[in-house]
Amino acid sequence: MESDTFDELDLQLLSALEIDGRAPFARIGAVLGVSDQTVARRFRRLSAEAGLRVVAVPDAERLGRDQWMLRLRCVPDSATVIAEALAKRHDTNWIGLGSGGTEIVCMTRPRHPGDHDDLLLGKLPRTPSVVEIRAQQLLHRFYGGPNGWLRKFRALDDDQVAALTPRHGPPAGPARIGPEDEELLAVLERDGRAGFPELQRATGRSESAVKRRLAALLASGAAYIDVEYHSEAFGHGLAALLWITTAPSALHSVGEALAGHDEIAFAAATAGPSHIVVTAVVRDTAGLYAYLSGPLGRLGGVQHVETTPFLRRVKQLTYQPLRR
Repeated sequence: MESDTFDELDLQLLSALEIDGRAPFARIGAVLGVSDQTVARRFRRLSAEAGLRVVAVPDAERLGRDQWMLRLRCVPDSATVIAEALAKRHDTNWIGLGSGGTEIVCMTRPRHPGDHDDLLLGKLPRTPSVVEIRAQQLLHRFYGGPNGWLRKFRALDDDQVAALTPRHGPPAGPARIGPEDEELLAVLERDGRAGFPELQRATGRSESAVKRRLAALLASGAAYIDVEYHSEAFGHGLAALLWITTAPSALHSVGEALAGHDEIAFAAATAGPSHIVVTAVVRDTAGLYAYLSGPLGRLGGVQHVETTPFLRRVKQLTYQPLRR
């Protein structure tokens, strides 16, 4: 990753947070060989200039919750308004505008079993400006979620990764988020680095009880701590969704191969017209062409690829007003 504004230490800090978003600055500094004041200063600058946010994310796949990738075709001049409305919903993420600004691509992340019904069967069909809805259910994740894209840049060596990897211990039970976890996660979804006193005040539990429950949620995989940032700040200014059709017998092998490509930030098998959807992040249109004609083009089992470059990212994990 190259940038005129951010350097290798910034990338190392982001990579460290991707491994353990709640790691104290002192521990990150010790691993990176800098002071905790330097880490704090870099963190503040990344937050202000590169959109850095550390947030907790419930893992829908581990929780057994349905997820859908939606493609909405809208009448001209309406897509931005609809995308912003979708971005404000708690059950959506990864929203982008494509196809000349008339298509919205959105992933659902339902918190409760009926959430996707409300969106797919209720709100969207009654929106006059939405002229077509295509929905593909995600069946299996090959890459993404707790596996962050930054690790593919290998900014940290194996010893640094090992020193930063949290040790939650074995899960005490299956992945589960109950009603009693809502207040805890509500705080962490706004700020994944929120301190235990703040979590204690929000939940009304003792600090030791909060620590135990958070450790259990993370150990079971019910939730994970993720980082959000603007990849263009690090020289990767173009993201595109690729809708890939494969031979049925090649579905798994193609998905596994895609997961290993440096350009791929997310890959999942889907039910629908295409068999796999991936998010590719590259420097520019030349980089997208190089990927399509190179690593992807050489991949056996791929029969057809439809490419949807994002013109504008509206939401990653959390909603922030569109930058004009």
